[in-house]
Amino acid sequence: MACVLCDSDGGLLVWRGAQLRVIRADEAGFPAFYRVVWNDHVAEFSDLDAAARQHCMDAVTVVERVLREQLAPAKINLAALGNMVPHLHWHVIARFGWDSHFPAPVWAAAQRERDAAQEDAVRERLPALEAQLRQALAQWSA
Repeated sequence: MACVLCDSDGGLLVWRGAQLRVIRADEAGFPAFYRVVWNDHVAEFSDLDAAARQHCMDAVTVVERVLREQLAPAKINLAALGNMVPHLHWHVIARFGWDSHFPAPVWAAAQRERDAAQEDAVRERLPALEAQLRQALAQWSA
């Protein structure tokens, strides 16, 4: 069975380690939408042993921390669904009070029109954020 996260990075590759990678997803309306993707194909978090689970969550924490430091969002959403792509990955999403769905989940109905100017302002900050993210992940994984 084909798996998009086995066959491709799954988005713009930000960083790759031996066990996992961090990508920026192309999700309309949510410019700071990242995923921590386990490199090997496993469907569930409980498929990992204790050390691998800790490693995965430490990476999620690093991504969350950098997003908070660099963007000061209203909230960070974390989710591991896997209903559409049963390959272990965590969504790490910076949310803002102005985003079209806030405070509802990104998968819910929009609460308001998208604010292209605000989205563009966040998008402009992503190269610097991702440089910081690569540095933090490299230090963490060393």
